[in-house]
Amino acid sequence: MERRIDKLLASMTLEEKVGQIVQGDIASLTPDDVRKYRLGSVLAGGNSDPGGKYNAAPAEWLALSDAFYEASMDTSGGGKAIPILFGIDAVHGQSNVVGATVFPHNIALGAARDPELIRQIGRITAIETRVTGMEWAFAPTVAVPQDDRWGRSYEGYSEQPQVVAAYSAAMVEGLQGKPGTPGFLDGQHVISSVKHYLGDGGTADGKDQGDNQSSEDVLRDVHGAGYPTAIAIGAQAVMTSFSSWHGTKLAADKPLITDVLKGRMNFDGFVVTDWNAHGQVPGCSNDRCPEVIAAGIDMVMAPDTWKGIYESTLAAAQSGELPRARLDDAVRRVLRVKYRLGLFDAGKPSQRPLGGKFELLGAPGHRAVARQAVRESLVLLKNDHRVLPLDPKRDLLVAGDGANDMGKQSGGWTLNWQGVGSTRADFPNGETIWEGIDKAVRSAGGHAELAIDGRYTRKPGAAIVVFGEDPYAEFQGDIPTLWYKPGDDRDLQLIQRLKAEGIPVVAVFLSGRPLWMNREINAADAFVAAWLPGSEGGGIADVLLRGADGKLAHDFKGKLGFSWPRRADQYANNVGQPDYSPQFAFGFGLTYGDDGTLAALPEEPGVSAAMGRPGVYYARGVLTPGIVMRLQGAKGAAVDVAALPAASPDGSVRVRAIDHLAQEDARRVEWTGSGEATVSLHSDAAKDLTRETNGDVMLVLTVRADAPGDVSVGVGCGPGCGAQLPLAESLASLEPARWTTLGIPLKCFAAAGADTSKLDTLISLRAKGKAQLSLSKVALGAQGDAEKVMACALK
Repeated sequence: MERRIDKLLASMTLEEKVGQIVQGDIASLTPDDVRKYRLGSVLAGGNSDPGGKYNAAPAEWLALSDAFYEASMDTSGGGKAIPILFGIDAVHGQSNVVGATVFPHNIALGAARDPELIRQIGRITAIETRVTGMEWAFAPTVAVPQDDRWGRSYEGYSEQPQVVAAYSAAMVEGLQGKPGTPGFLDGQHVISSVKHYLGDGGTADGKDQGDNQSSEDVLRDVHGAGYPTAIAIGAQAVMTSFSSWHGTKLAADKPLITDVLKGRMNFDGFVVTDWNAHGQVPGCSNDRCPEVIAAGIDMVMAPDTWKGIYESTLAAAQSGELPRARLDDAVRRVLRVKYRLGLFDAGKPSQRPLGGKFELLGAPGHRAVARQAVRESLVLLKNDHRVLPLDPKRDLLVAGDGANDMGKQSGGWTLNWQGVGSTRADFPNGETIWEGIDKAVRSAGGHAELAIDGRYTRKPGAAIVVFGEDPYAEFQGDIPTLWYKPGDDRDLQLIQRLKAEGIPVVAVFLSGRPLWMNREINAADAFVAAWLPGSEGGGIADVLLRGADGKLAHDFKGKLGFSWPRRADQYANNVGQPDYSPQFAFGFGLTYGDDGTLAALPEEPGVSAAMGRPGVYYARGVLTPGIVMRLQGAKGAAVDVAALPAASPDGSVRVRAIDHLAQEDARRVEWTGSGEATVSLHSDAAKDLTRETNGDVMLVLTVRADAPGDVSVGVGCGPGCGAQLPLAESLASLEPARWTTLGIPLKCFAAAGADTSKLDTLISLRAKGKAQLSLSKVALGAQGDAEKVMACALK
C-alpha cells in the first residue's frame, strides 16, 4: 500500500496535493467544484442537506454521494482519479437522515456501563451511514466533561476517564471493524473520527471553544484518556478541538498534534480541523491558515471557505512558506486512509454492498438495540413508597411537554445541528415516550391518556410527567448555572397540581446533563433521569411498567456517569476532586430491589434566577441583568428606560408595556415620525459572539409588526463600529397582528462591518418615519428557532 501511495504521490501536481487536504461543505460547493479543484473530501454539516432540506429523502443523500464520487473520479478535464471521502456528523446513529435509528446520546450510554452495547451501536451506525453513501462518521466524541454548564456535555460518555477510554475503543471498533479481520474497513464499516483533540471537556467555566487551563498531567490522564485506546484499535482520523490549551488553539498546537498524537501515540491516520476552526488561530483567517498544516493538520475543514483555503495553501506551498515535505506527509496520510478503506476499488456509493438498501434504515434489529440502550441508560434517583413499577392495567396519565415530542427526546444533532424544527413525520421508524407507554398499557388491557397540560378526562391511578431541556447543541447549550429553567416553574407546577389532586407522580426528566432541580425531585414520588433517549421511547415503558402478566419485565440498570449537583453553583463536581460533595454521586442508581425513599432535599439553589438565561437579552418582561434599554431621540439625546411608559427626551420614540403570553410581558415601540430615532439594548460588558457568528447563530426576535414602516436593525461594537441592516422588507412579509419569530443571522451583521467579538449594543431598531413594533423576546437562537429568517448578502 505504501508503495502505491509513493507512486501516486510522485505523479501528483502541487495543485492536486493541495486539493486532497481541503474539505468543503455540501452547502457551499458542487460536484463541478470537486472536479475542478480535485478536492479530497466533502462534509455535510449539521444544517447542510441535499437541496437544503433538513428532511431530504435517503435516496437524495445517496444520489448526492454518487455525484461527488463521480466528479472526483472524472479525469476528462485532467487530474488523477482519487475517490472523495464524504464525512457526516453521525453522532448518535446516522441521525441526519430521515428514518435512521436514533440512539441515545453519549451521556445516556455512559450510564449503561456496557462497552459491548457501544460496539453494537457503532456497527449499526456504520451500516446506516453506508446505506446513504457516506464513508466517514465524525464520531466518537471522547471528551471528559468537567463542568456541566458546557453545552456539549451530553456528547461525553462520562466525567470519569476510565469509562471514556473503554467506550472510545468499543465505538471505534464498532464503526470500523476489528483490525486484522476481513471486516476491518470493509463495505459495511466507515472510518471514525475521534474528537475533539484535546481537552474540549475541560475549558474554563464550561465555555464552548474556550481555554483549558489544566496541568499537562490532567490533560493527559483525564482529557486524553480516550485517544490511546482508540488509536490502538485502529482509529483512522482524529479531529482537533476549537478550544485552546493555556491560550494556544489546538488546531495550531504542534507539540500536541505532531509530537504527542503522531509521535508518542503512533497515530498514522490523518488529523482534521473542526468547522473553520483554523480561522480562530492568531494571524489566520477563515480563508488562509498555512500555520495549522505546518503544525500537523492534514485536512482543513473549510466548509464555506474551501476555495480561499485551497488558493492560499497552494500559494504557501509554491512560495515555500509551507514546507513541501509537510504537505506530502499530509497528503500521504489522507491517501493511506482512502486505500485502507478500499475506496480506489469500491465504485460509486450506490454500487457498494450497502448502497441504497434503505430498508436497513431503522431496521427492526437496529431499533431493538436502540431500545435496549434506552432501558440500560435510565437512572432511578427516587422511588418513594415503591410507586414504581407501575401496573399497566391501571388508568395512567401521561403529561408534560416531552411526552409526545420526538425532537425533544432526541436532542441536538438530530436531523439538524440544534435538533429543532422537526415534526413527528420526520421519524417514521421510532416511538415517542407516550406512544411506547400507550402501546404497552393497551396490550395489558389498561387505559392511558395523553394530556400535555395534565388536564385529564378521567382521574388516573398514577401520572407520568415527561419534561426537560429543549434541544440544543454547541453555543446554544452553554448555560451560566446548573439551575433547571430558572424563573420558569411550569413543570414544577404541573407536578405539584397533580400531587395536590392525590395522584402519584413519576417524573421522567429529559436532559443533556445533570441539573439542580431539587424542587421537582421533592415534588415527585419517583424521579427518573432519562437523558436524551432518541427514537425508541418504548424503552422507557419497558422499565417503568410491569409486564401484562404483572411480573417485572426490566429493572433499572443505569448508574450515573456524571455526578448530580447539590446546588446550582456546584460546577467543580467530579469524582476525585477536592471537597467532592454531590447530591447523587458518580455511580449512583437505584434498582427495584433498593429502598428508594428520599428525604426532602434543600430547595435553596445558591444562585439568582436572573443568572440562568443564556443568550437571552429580554424575555417575559424582564431584561437580563447587565442590559439596559435605551431610547435615543431624533435630536440625539438619549435616556435609559427605568420605568414604563417611557419616551426619548424629544418624544420621537416611545415604549410601553403590553400583554403577549402574560400580563405586561412585551413592549410596544412607537416612532412618531419626527426624525430618526432608535430603541436599543446595551450591555455593560462587551460580548464576544465570534464563535456564535461562525456557527450560524441568529439574533431572534419574537415580534409583531403593528405598523412596520421603514425600520432598520443593527448592532454596535463601540464608537464608529457597528452595522445597520434594512428590516422593512422582512417586517412587511409578516402576517399583520400576529406574533412570530424573526431571525437575523449574526453573519449578516459581520458582513456589513460589525466586529462581533466586542458587541456592546446587542440590538438597535431605528426608524425615521412613523412605525410601531411589539417585542416579547430578544435572544440568540438557531435556524429552527425562527419562523422567518432575514436574507442578506454575505461576503
